[in-house]
Amino acid sequence: MDYEPPFQETYKSFLQNSFDESEDKNLFMVEECELPLINLSQLNLEQLGRDKCIKEIAQAARQWGFFQVVNHGVPQEILNNLQYEQKMVFHLPFEKKAEEKFLNLSTNSYRWGNPEATSLKQVPWSETLHISLADISRMDKRNSLRSTIDAFGTTASTLAQRLAEILAQSLGIESNFFRENCPPKSSYIRMNRYPKCPLASKVFGLVPHSDSNLLTILYQDQVGGLQLMKDRRWFKVKPNPKALIINIGDLFQALSNDVFKSIKHRVVSPREVERFSAAYFYCPSNDAVIQSYTEPAMYRPFTLIEYRQQIQKDVQDTGDKIGLSRFLLSNNISPKIVSNS
Repeated sequence: MDYEPPFQETYKSFLQNSFDESEDKNLFMVEECELPLINLSQLNLEQLGRDKCIKEIAQAARQWGFFQVVNHGVPQEILNNLQYEQKMVFHLPFEKKAEEKFLNLSTNSYRWGNPEATSLKQVPWSETLHISLADISRMDKRNSLRSTIDAFGTTASTLAQRLAEILAQSLGIESNFFRENCPPKSSYIRMNRYPKCPLASKVFGLVPHSDSNLLTILYQDQVGGLQLMKDRRWFKVKPNPKALIINIGDLFQALSNDVFKSIKHRVVSPREVERFSAAYFYCPSNDAVIQSYTEPAMYRPFTLIEYRQQIQKDVQDTGDKIGLSRFLLSNNISPKIVSNS
């Protein structure tokens, strides 16, 4: 099909070498989990009900780093439109998607695979459209994707700020931090398509990683494939058609002084049908200072741009993201590779 990225041609040598390797059946033979499910309508109840909901959110962020929310304020119509639009855009001819100014977005907004990969395990068998909220105004007003992305971005931004302030409140952090340091245009949306993969047991749809932001809001279809690590074990996440998935990013882990956890996760490549998802990444401005809220602090203060530059350097030097351990204040703790984000 003319919309498929040329994975098999580009990674031909990797694929040929993989036939000599045994299949990693552990990618599929993992226990299924149901993430904590939180009904956000409880936040509109009297103080007792609201406090209970806040406690549930904070507990999930501490114990799992991931949780699901329903009655979240993002209308189902917007989510349905988003899924339709991303199918339409990803099914455009590959040559069209690969154009330098595709949809009049910034260069490299459309991405697939990994041009720096040195092995099959570093290749994400997926294509993505990375859209900064600052870029939306550049899109053609007649393009229905623009209005859909705008609507999703607006409602997801409201939800992200609300959850961030609730999590901060549970720690005693001044919640104005997010209003002052997280303007909407500093965040971005990433739409993902995971094509059917002929070697699904050997190739990730998305390689293991943690998110380099504050919070992520994920909407996914019902195909499944998202897996997360808890207690040093991988679990597959059971899709819930009525819920959005929330996960803590690296920056919130640092801000919370390791109270909340940015958990490593991955996506297994689909064997039989393509999979779609869309994520909103809640980020501060590049110069916002991320500082542990209590003493003794685990991490030295740093900015988002500094964090991203360090990740880029580590990926170039080692092939992987090292992440937060680069910013630990304890000099006797060795950096740990957590894989590329």
